[in-house]
Amino acid sequence: MGYYADLPGVRTWYEAEGDRDPLVLLHGSFCTNDTWDAQLAELTAAGYHAFLPERRAHGHTPDVAGPLTYQDMADDTVAFLETVVGGPAHLVGWSNGGIIALLVAAARPDLVREVVAIGADFRPRSECFAAPGMLDEMTPDSADLQFFRELYESVTPDGPDHWPVVAAKMTDMWRTEPTLTTQDPVRVVAPTLVLVGDDDLMTPEHTTALYRAIPESRLAVVPGASHLVPLEQPDLVNRLILEHLAQDAVETMMPVRRAATAGADAHTR
Repeated sequence: MGYYADLPGVRTWYEAEGDRDPLVLLHGSFCTNDTWDAQLAELTAAGYHAFLPERRAHGHTPDVAGPLTYQDMADDTVAFLETVVGGPAHLVGWSNGGIIALLVAAARPDLVREVVAIGADFRPRSECFAAPGMLDEMTPDSADLQFFRELYESVTPDGPDHWPVVAAKMTDMWRTEPTLTTQDPVRVVAPTLVLVGDDDLMTPEHTTALYRAIPESRLAVVPGASHLVPLEQPDLVNRLILEHLAQDAVETMMPVRRAATAGADAHTR
């Protein structure tokens, strides 16, 4: 069942299912909450109260005047956590949703318990796409966006004729945002799982840089998977998400990257 929340930035559609432990699912570009169908039942069965907001210009949530920016959508998510969720939650974000989860975790650590960032980037996609030419091919009428156009047109309150406006706003944002450096993710103190397919849109080098820039992070590269890994391998992705959310600390037999952190923790005890 869906509801509208009157947030300061935009009247936002969301759905909620389950109980107990709050978890916010942040969909990807052009997507609706339906793209979480392969995760939702298993997450709620594990005891999570899943909240699924559809961001501005996505799904049932209207567009607003001006460009789309990651900062505005992160601010919307903070408002959603404060007013709808009512406190801190786990954040699971896919693609653009993963970027927003990281921005929220960096700005408001008091509202974020753990993060799962799936197929996320921290630089403009012209810099980190494995195939940079894809951006130029993503026009509103292109075959690459047909699936997303149909998703949008079926539920948007702005009417199907608004699709070219939203598509242009989104691709413009990809060309210039996000503009984080490897110093910015260091501000993310929540335990973070960086998860990608081995043939993701982002280069492996970019994903590795993101993983290395977050102190409390784990890296999962799913073999034989693309940017759509939650749909392609849902059982494995769900297990990785649930294991990450349930595990308080990482202990390995031969730490290298984590050895310095382990040593520092030992000195503080």
